[in-house]
Amino acid sequence: MPRLGLSPSLPPGRARLLAGAALVVVLAALGVIGARLTHHTQAAPGPSSSPSASPAVDTVPSPATSASVGTVATPPTTTDPVDFAKAFAGALWSYDTRTTSQPQLLDGLRSWVNADPAYTDWNSVAQQVPTAALWQDLAGQQQHATAQITEGHIPSAFSAAVAKDPSQLTAAYVYPVTVTGTVRIGWKGGSGTERRAITVAVQCRPGNACTLAAIAPTTSP
Repeated sequence: MPRLGLSPSLPPGRARLLAGAALVVVLAALGVIGARLTHHTQAAPGPSSSPSASPAVDTVPSPATSASVGTVATPPTTTDPVDFAKAFAGALWSYDTRTTSQPQLLDGLRSWVNADPAYTDWNSVAQQVPTAALWQDLAGQQQHATAQITEGHIPSAFSAAVAKDPSQLTAAYVYPVTVTGTVRIGWKGGSGTERRAITVAVQCRPGNACTLAAIAPTTSP
């Protein structure tokens, strides 16, 4: 009986590193440097004040939950990277093959990915979704899943790196966030529960709502 979670481990050698020098520092601090750089960009100048690893959240209203289109949740409007990451993990881990096609799920997840192109890795998100053929098999078993998010946090390694050199944040305003939770998966004639954890890169520029940049190749504590 087919049964698949939507966050499989990337195979060795295929972990994609997010682009840009600033983001390299972010991932290096987390110990998840991957195989290659996809782009190089010139860092934008930062403000005179020293930022912290947790941005202010008073510029854009932050609803408690995401809206949805069909069965794929849409991004919340928030300036808090942790809130955004938790909402995204919920959208990624919750799905219903009975009502949603594989292209519809991909389109729904793509709406979350609107970071600066230099820091965006859509493939890291798309790789979390089963192939069209596998999705069809899962739909034949009426597989569906509902996520319950336990917690989200910015890894301490990133906070320490920003404390040492705030310019590493102001170059891109990309925050790594680790989210944990449980997923209840049901299918024809059965069900089960899995624990999940994921680290995502969220871009939250001052005065703008957060958006997803990528999924990190490994989960950081």
